[in-house]
Amino acid sequence: MGAPPSWFEAEAAYSDDVTELDTLGELFAATATRNAERDAQQYKGGVYDRSLTGEILPRPPDGAYGRLSYERMGELVRYLAAGFRELGVSSDTRVGIFASTRMEWALTDFAVLSAGGVVTTVYTDSSEKQVRYLLDDPDAELAVVGTDEQLERVLAVEDDLDLEAVVTMDDCAPDRADVLTLSDVYDRGEAAFESSEYETWLADRSLDDLASIIYTSGTTGQPKGVELTHRNFRTNVNQTRRRLGPRPDKAPGLPTVAAGKRSIAFLPLAHVFERLAGHFFMYASGVTVCYAESPDTLADDLEQVRPHFGASVPRVYERIFRRMREQASASPVKERIFDWALGVAREHARTEDPGSLLTLQHRLADRLVYSTVREGVGGEVEFMVSGGGSLSKELCETFIGMGIDIVEGYGLTETAPVISINPPEDLRPGTLGYPVTEIDIHIDEHVVDEREFDDASGRLGELLVAGPNVTAGYWANPGETTRGFTELEGQRWFRTGDVVEQTDDGFLVYHDRIKQLLVLSTGKNVAPQPIEDLFATVDRVDQIMVVGDDEKFVGALIVPDFEEMERLAAREGIDLPDDPAAQCDHEAVRGWVQAAVDEANAELERTERIKAFELVPEEWTARNDLLTPSMKKKRRNIHQEFQDAVDAIYAEE
Repeated sequence: MGAPPSWFEAEAAYSDDVTELDTLGELFAATATRNAERDAQQYKGGVYDRSLTGEILPRPPDGAYGRLSYERMGELVRYLAAGFRELGVSSDTRVGIFASTRMEWALTDFAVLSAGGVVTTVYTDSSEKQVRYLLDDPDAELAVVGTDEQLERVLAVEDDLDLEAVVTMDDCAPDRADVLTLSDVYDRGEAAFESSEYETWLADRSLDDLASIIYTSGTTGQPKGVELTHRNFRTNVNQTRRRLGPRPDKAPGLPTVAAGKRSIAFLPLAHVFERLAGHFFMYASGVTVCYAESPDTLADDLEQVRPHFGASVPRVYERIFRRMREQASASPVKERIFDWALGVAREHARTEDPGSLLTLQHRLADRLVYSTVREGVGGEVEFMVSGGGSLSKELCETFIGMGIDIVEGYGLTETAPVISINPPEDLRPGTLGYPVTEIDIHIDEHVVDEREFDDASGRLGELLVAGPNVTAGYWANPGETTRGFTELEGQRWFRTGDVVEQTDDGFLVYHDRIKQLLVLSTGKNVAPQPIEDLFATVDRVDQIMVVGDDEKFVGALIVPDFEEMERLAAREGIDLPDDPAAQCDHEAVRGWVQAAVDEANAELERTERIKAFELVPEEWTARNDLLTPSMKKKRRNIHQEFQDAVDAIYAEE
């Protein structure tokens, strides 16, 4: 690889008030003071029955956004921290947060961290079984929930937990001494607060203390708790700040994340992507974080808050594009203009020197199409970050060509999470960007066969990373910790499980996944093996492989048990064709397999369920190179062999 670009050398040398190396509690205290007069949060009225609004905070009208300054947010965090201390939270107390992304999530997070606690996360769509595991495994002593429905799920499994108390963000606490509202915690903290004690709590935490346990699915399907310290998160805030912040070497007009600007938050804060990119980083930078009601109301929320930034998964960008196309299809003329404008946008994004004709076409397309599209996302977006899945290169080019820059990045929960980001000064659609500062990259070329990746021109292999943002391991799981790391030349490296190419000029390009974990376009991770194992004893299914990488749901390729199909047909008096391919198209065969899929889905969590499948007539064997000699699936080969069937699964997309 050649010498680093000049902008990378500039960011490596850059420092400002944000890029300190302190704990997350100290980070928030400093930004609350530095940005005291600026808006810290915007929150929507009528969405929740918030316990904090009314006497403690103003209640905005339904559908309108209220504002909270950094000074007032700092006061709220201090009193809530004191209130949590009154409930028994102290150094290393684990507190589970089970709520949607909302302003109270942020307040609770900073309050618990400031009180010395450790935040563990529970996904909002978790079943009672998952809630039990995600609170029991980290030995959570306190749970903070959002709504009455989430409260019910916790109380349904409370006998299996060691919770000292449950706190509700909404005003929905039952008449029980051990269930309080967040406003109750605030009142207790306000009465007990002592400034000197608060400073002591902050000072008592060190960079290497545990800050959070974030659970992520492994290939075995059992969630693993990733241990992330204050140093892990704090370093990653600084790494991201140096890439996206207001460095003096940046050209005038280049977008930067700076104090006083606005971001929109709607991805789950239980996941590390939003927690870092839309939460720790934005608050550290003095940005106003505006909380959308939900992904379903995003269009209205974007128009109201008019954000400059936001973080999202590919699926949301696909939805925005689809909405644009639906609006353009109102008439044949509009549709033709829209299609022409899309072509101009992509060509403009791909061309370094567009020339006079393309420039003229782009200006015309901007007046006819692009300006309306930009207004539809608020009219002031400087860039949006894409992560949590692979974004279509063509779609990324389309948005960039329309004047909405998409900054693609890459990371994992274990790296807190950012490993690489496309620099705004050198956006390259289809890449993962350039590695951030203070992180070491190693391409292990021994684990892949380069002949399978003939589209790669740089170094190719499994991506290994090391640096201060990388986790030390998994909570109470030394076996997984050992498997997740390797020693090379005296250095400990985390194995990402991803096949990545590093180009000659240092950018990373994603190619495939060594680990079998599926990453849906919604950002959800799904382990395929446990799903497939459910069919091991199902007589109607001979072989199955689940699919869904970069799609919004899990699908499956299924080889039916043709002998069982013949038996069922004989029993029910159905005349099946002899040809296996014809049988796969037969309504009765599909119905019998559908019944088996439905039975398996009943045992799965919502995001794991098989929403659609296609039957394929060819058995997978080592002879046809669809299985290894040890009878393991060659997933890449199966996917390629039956690409038409996979396309059919997602045809409605």
